[in-house]
Amino acid sequence: MKEILRKNLDSVIWNIEQARIKLSEHHIVKLVAVGKYSDEKSIKTLYELGQRAFGENQVQQLSSRKEHLEAFPLEWHMIGNLQSNKINKLIELRPTLFQSLDSLKLAEALNKKLEAKNKKMSVLLQINSANEESKSGVKTQEAIDIYQQIKENCPNLRLKGVMSIGANTEDTKIVKTSFEETHAIYDRLKKDGASICSMGMSGDYELAIKCGSNLVRVGSKIFTNKFN
Repeated sequence: MKEILRKNLDSVIWNIEQARIKLSEHHIVKLVAVGKYSDEKSIKTLYELGQRAFGENQVQQLSSRKEHLEAFPLEWHMIGNLQSNKINKLIELRPTLFQSLDSLKLAEALNKKLEAKNKKMSVLLQINSANEESKSGVKTQEAIDIYQQIKENCPNLRLKGVMSIGANTEDTKIVKTSFEETHAIYDRLKKDGASICSMGMSGDYELAIKCGSNLVRVGSKIFTNKFN
């Protein structure tokens, strides 16, 4: 299994490098390995292979992984939807980055709980640039205004940038457009301190990087037991 994980990780890193260089040799991309498709043994193995950042879709799963892997200096990202009744639990877990802040309402609720606990959290605003009802996130036309409202009114949230999920279609042009729209918003928010543009998953991370993503969330391409 270690050799399979090594081959998969090397393949993903190689693809990231190729896409990154096509954009600019100065463009840096962070890889977050998504643990949804894995077990703790595989995460330990990836740590041994040099991977440090891992993402989880569910608070409960994040809690379990953090507890069982606490001996390892891992960087944990929460990348799934957050229900209001799980806010306190997420705050306890102190993720490096909460990537899926998908509304002003959630931002205000999270900020209120953080304030009460005298804590802060680094977050990304999730944008529904694909304009799909099945996806969470703020609308593209509202994203800049909401970002600035959060920055002004939620001091316990450290806004680091934006996140989006590519359009759910095999039409590459449509996926590309959804990434470009997110990146255009990110560019406009740099003056407000945005430094992270998180776009791209296993099926489209290379395209996302070519559109300017500097953080990709890859799960099945790393953890599958088939060589990529």
